Amino acid sequence: MLQLDEAWQARAACRGPQASAFFPPSHAERKDEKAAREARAKAICAECRVRQDCLDYAMRIKEPHGIWGGLNETERKQLFERRAI
Repeated sequence: MLQLDEAWQARAACRGPQASAFFPPSHAERKDEKAAREARAKAICAECRVRQDCLDYAMRIKEPHGIWGGLNETERKQLFERRAI
C-alpha cells in the first residue's frame, strides 16, 4: 500500500502500458531512440495532474533513472545543483 505522501502515484498519467517510455530498455538504446522515448514520456508528463508531486518525490529520493516530473536524470541533477546554490 502506498504511504499517504505517495498517494499521488495512483493518479499519475504514466501508469499503465505507456510506463515503458519512462525508463531505458534493458538493451542498448541509440541516441535517437532515447530522444524519441524521452519525448513521448515528457509529453505524457506535460498533461499529468501530479507532475510536481512526481518531480518533488524524485528530487527527494535522488532518483537516478528515468523520466520523473517531466525531467530526465541529467535535468534533475542540474535542478538539484541549482537548488543547492
